[in-house]
Amino acid sequence: MSKRMTANRAKVDKNKVYSLDEAVKLLQETAGVKFDATVELHANLGINTKKTEQQVRATLVLPHGTGKTKTVAAFVSPEKEKEAKEAGADFIYGEEEIKKIKDTGKIEFEVAITTPDMMPKLASVARVLGPKGLMPNPKSDTVGTNLKKMIGDLKTGKVTFKNDDTGNVHQAVGKLSFGEEKLKENINALLDTLRKAKPATAKGTFLKSVTVCSTMGPAIKIAA
Repeated sequence: MSKRMTANRAKVDKNKVYSLDEAVKLLQETAGVKFDATVELHANLGINTKKTEQQVRATLVLPHGTGKTKTVAAFVSPEKEKEAKEAGADFIYGEEEIKKIKDTGKIEFEVAITTPDMMPKLASVARVLGPKGLMPNPKSDTVGTNLKKMIGDLKTGKVTFKNDDTGNVHQAVGKLSFGEEKLKENINALLDTLRKAKPATAKGTFLKSVTVCSTMGPAIKIAA
């Protein structure tokens, strides 16, 4: 570990739970890289991951986005191609492209949307898209008829998160260059969505611990 990283870690009390105001200031003070670092939030949830009904999955539009624009693929019928392109889709896919994905397994996009009529056709590539978290899903508002809204939301900061096998959620909430206020607004929006996503059968404390950190920076515990 470099002297700089060691010094940065020394600025954070591992046993202290910081206020959000304190934490975002520390994020700036403990930046471990020279480029514009990504800020992430990590939450440990009080859920039983072996129970299907306690899986946590939710979608929100971060007020200020993540700082990264995602490439969006629109799986649409020929009649909808012009609308999808005008809405800002990076890739317009039809039946021919679906077959190519099935045959090659090659993916060039980061997120996908589709219309209800195309869902049966996408079933053939579910085994390719599903494991990568790229299969359009009505629950994440990536299946619908309003292409402009679906694509626009994804381009401006819509994110979908879910817990991993150990009951943790990991989500980027912006860049250090956003400044303290925008980072706080994004973090609060994510925490609000997390609280609302608590499964009805989850007992005890739901947000057991929450930390924020920047790329290569130390973890900072915050009040949940």
